[in-house]
Amino acid sequence: MKILVVGGGGREHAIIKKLRENLEVREVYALPGNGGISLEAVCKPIGAKELEKIRDFAVSKAVDFAVVAPDDPLVLGCVDILEAAGIPCFGPGKAAAIIEGSKVFAKWLMKKYGIPTASYEVFGSAEEAVKYAESCETFPMVIKADGLALGKGVIIAETKAEALDAIRSIMLDRVFGESGSRVVIEEFLTGPEVTVLSFTDGKTIVPMVSSMDHKRALDGDKGLNTGGMGTIAPNPFYTKEVAQRCMEEIFLPTIRAMNAEGRTFKGCLYFGLMLTEKGPKVIEYNCRFGDPEAQVVLPLLETDLLTIMRAVRDGTLDKVDVRFSSKSACCVIMASGGYPQEYEKGKEITFSDVKDAIIYHAGTKLENGKMLTNGGRVLGITATADSLPEAIKKAYEAVEGVSFEGAHYRRDIGARALQILNQK
Repeated sequence: MKILVVGGGGREHAIIKKLRENLEVREVYALPGNGGISLEAVCKPIGAKELEKIRDFAVSKAVDFAVVAPDDPLVLGCVDILEAAGIPCFGPGKAAAIIEGSKVFAKWLMKKYGIPTASYEVFGSAEEAVKYAESCETFPMVIKADGLALGKGVIIAETKAEALDAIRSIMLDRVFGESGSRVVIEEFLTGPEVTVLSFTDGKTIVPMVSSMDHKRALDGDKGLNTGGMGTIAPNPFYTKEVAQRCMEEIFLPTIRAMNAEGRTFKGCLYFGLMLTEKGPKVIEYNCRFGDPEAQVVLPLLETDLLTIMRAVRDGTLDKVDVRFSSKSACCVIMASGGYPQEYEKGKEITFSDVKDAIIYHAGTKLENGKMLTNGGRVLGITATADSLPEAIKKAYEAVEGVSFEGAHYRRDIGARALQILNQK
């Protein structure tokens, strides 16, 4: 089979590595891919949002199956365009991808169908949003740009002044472009955060291993929000009891709600959850694999990924026995110095004595035989082991074998999870 993967980050590298385990896979194309991916797939400089070029390339290569991985092309309708050209795809169509593409829609859906989430208000004018924030006495509050914003469109305002600044930067300065034409202002929930990715064909839903992301740039959950500085799996807060409750109160109701709205979701549905004192609540939905959650979840998947993806597309997921290892995984992101703000590119990466770990490339390029940095998040170093402490230890040992000028990474990935395990 010839496989096409749309995207060029660490998540896509993780997907490609997993797809390559299937012996039917003869050739993999990545659009645009990256330096590390180019060692395992044919990369072409076609951007993930260049939908017509993606379609024309897929048709010209007679691609047998496509995986559309990032949020932008999914929300823009890449799957619809490929399917119309006769290319079977993994990923939701445009009508279903709105669950991530519009936070206003997602909140409306949850309210209409009684899916637990934070209370909220929606504003289409900065003036009204400012007036509302000025009237609030309870902080922190959460301010979200309606549309896609590279995972950075959520601001937790600790004070009234921060809330007003956030509204102005999103709605007036348009730091996230048109994504900030509307905002959702919602209550700040407290409790452990859990990410649960799930396979669904619109009828059956199969949750994957739970994970814990680390969004802040610096140790101790300090610094700016990023796209994610590391992950562990499974998440020790996500017990069997919590999982059962999420299935009954959130997962199945979401699938039914999307069906009822004529927006059947097929693909990977991401549930960002907060385990509050009143039970689990949805913080956000994503319409695809998380990054870097995919980098700890997919290494634990024992069932063939391509088989699952084809069943999702064909509506036969109930016929597949989806299994995950009982092991643990840890991924440490190595980022460029200065990320998530300004950073330099083009730094040579050296690899020495990296044992027993998987190196996922995110922001890299291969130039004249040298691997160079080419983005904010550069590499994801993932290790698996029988226990979480062992997986964390192995991941950090592997990080020591990788270097580039200005490399920045958190040194406490998984620390909070270990505290919970020690308390048990």
